[in-house]
Amino acid sequence: MVRQQAQRYAYPSSQLCGRTAFAVIIFLVALLQSANTFAAHAYAQFGDIKYAAGFQHFDWVNPDAPKGGDVTLVTPFVISQYDKYNPFTLKGIAAPGLGSYIPPIDSLVFESLLTPSMDEPTTSYGLLADDVSVASDKLSVTFHLNPAARFQDGSPVLAQDVKYSFDRLTSKEASPMLANLYSEIKKAVVIGERTIRFEFSQPSTSLPLVVGGIPVFSHKWGAGKKFDEVVMDKPIASGPYRIGQEDFGRDVSYERDHTYWAKDLPVRRGMYNFERVHYRIYSDEIVQTEAFKAGEFDYTQVFSAKQWARTFTGAKFDSGAIVKRVLPTRNAGDFQAFILNTRRPQFADVRVREALESVLDFEWMDRMLFYNSYARVTSYFPGGDFEAKGLPGEDELALLNPLRSKLPERVFTQPAPVPPVTAPPSSLRDNLRHARDLLGQAGWTYRDGALRDAKGNAFVIEFLEAQTQGAAIARVLAPMFKNLEKLGIRANIRVMDAAVYQKRMETFDFDVISFRSPGNEAPGQELKDLFSSQAARTNGSTNYAGVHDPAVDVLIDQAIAARTRPQLITAVRAMDRVLRHGHYAIPQWYLNSFRVAWQNGKFAQPEIMPSYYQAEIWLTVTWWAQPGKD
Repeated sequence: MVRQQAQRYAYPSSQLCGRTAFAVIIFLVALLQSANTFAAHAYAQFGDIKYAAGFQHFDWVNPDAPKGGDVTLVTPFVISQYDKYNPFTLKGIAAPGLGSYIPPIDSLVFESLLTPSMDEPTTSYGLLADDVSVASDKLSVTFHLNPAARFQDGSPVLAQDVKYSFDRLTSKEASPMLANLYSEIKKAVVIGERTIRFEFSQPSTSLPLVVGGIPVFSHKWGAGKKFDEVVMDKPIASGPYRIGQEDFGRDVSYERDHTYWAKDLPVRRGMYNFERVHYRIYSDEIVQTEAFKAGEFDYTQVFSAKQWARTFTGAKFDSGAIVKRVLPTRNAGDFQAFILNTRRPQFADVRVREALESVLDFEWMDRMLFYNSYARVTSYFPGGDFEAKGLPGEDELALLNPLRSKLPERVFTQPAPVPPVTAPPSSLRDNLRHARDLLGQAGWTYRDGALRDAKGNAFVIEFLEAQTQGAAIARVLAPMFKNLEKLGIRANIRVMDAAVYQKRMETFDFDVISFRSPGNEAPGQELKDLFSSQAARTNGSTNYAGVHDPAVDVLIDQAIAARTRPQLITAVRAMDRVLRHGHYAIPQWYLNSFRVAWQNGKFAQPEIMPSYYQAEIWLTVTWWAQPGKD
């Protein structure tokens, strides 16, 4: 399955003579001494590749799924409109269906060198690349491109296009999030028409997966323009769909490319079966729900427990005309919380941040508002191998002890913090009393009708939310606001247009926001954008809390450099412990399954469900239309 690259150049000695033999011998010696790489059809961070070279298709697809038919989807509420076709720049909102940053498995248009499998958490297989070679010192990865790979304009995908994509995505004109994600990649070097090498600043087992997930597009896309000026130019990419009919800014459709170059590859067999994929945009939750019941779109994922329990009911659900399902998954739990922006002076003291965790009474909320649906978020990596528990063990201490001068002593002497509970023998009253004491220690005292600092400034908190989510979050915040009022803190919610909200987030112009970070089976490079000191100083990053802790920076590097899963687990647990002692957030709740509904009789799906997936991606990638039901 995995072989030494040098073996691909070995010849019988009888065929070698004179200068040719000498040249080949010198080449082999140099290759073995300096490169010593391994090459294969796939790359696994920890070597556990499920599908051997020559496999025919993934287990979780139907390789004989028919092509054709339409599916109509709906965008999440955070998108009320779109204004560009470039999903990789900071300004504006890209059309739905163009996907996220890495890997672009959720994109209908962009592809990458490698593509993940939905039944393996840390393995990717060749897509644009037909060979991946990782150096034995883990300081570089080399890809050879499939000669059949083509962009949708018919031009070949070449190494220069891959380098062009990387250079554009890491430029100052792209989203700063990408620069953080790719910060450990020193450079891309074209070493042949279809061969490219990426060099790393430190050894890493995760970076080959990150590099393999870089979206690739043609050097002709946006040629002659700055990347942030590539707005209305339709992408020149290699994916299975291209942009079709649209009502620009509102709805958009994607049409299947009948000349799609990869349709018969094992990593694409049985996938992307719909002839057209439509996206509709609704700015109101009630209107969207009623439109779904009326059949205006085919599939939806529900994030509200109340909506799932009380709105997704009625005759069509009872008769089976609409299918309502809770789908299981083995995905790592999502981190979801109210993020406290430590750039704001009222949140600078860790005792204040710890005190604010007491105002969320999860047990009451889950019982009264959430229909007992959720589990409490207790970690930045909830419910899995990476969650720190109790006191640090010897493995964590081996990483934490060298950082002792940078860390508070409680990291070593106190268990990893968990949010306060109100189930007996605990109570909300006791939690608020403890919060009052912490606030007093931080210099905040109640006088003149409000909690005030030494200068007399009242403690005021503004929760920022997008207009499309305002109503949903308001019912969650109402009991929290009452508890804040008991502490003398005045809180309010600021609801604004989605585009303005996004700009405020990008510039960290907020007190508190609600934030969700999807779980990851092998946290790595994305940790820099979430928690590094560099990201805290970079507009557009996802380090919304403003974490700038040198110990966290070191632990992030150790997680990225981990060569075994136990090493990765230890590094991430240690980082989780340090972050939780920093009290940067008010943890919320998570659901380790998907609530979905779809119009019955229109679609079919493979018999085997994947283990690690996102609900809508599973549909667009593997489902197909029932004949005559489009």
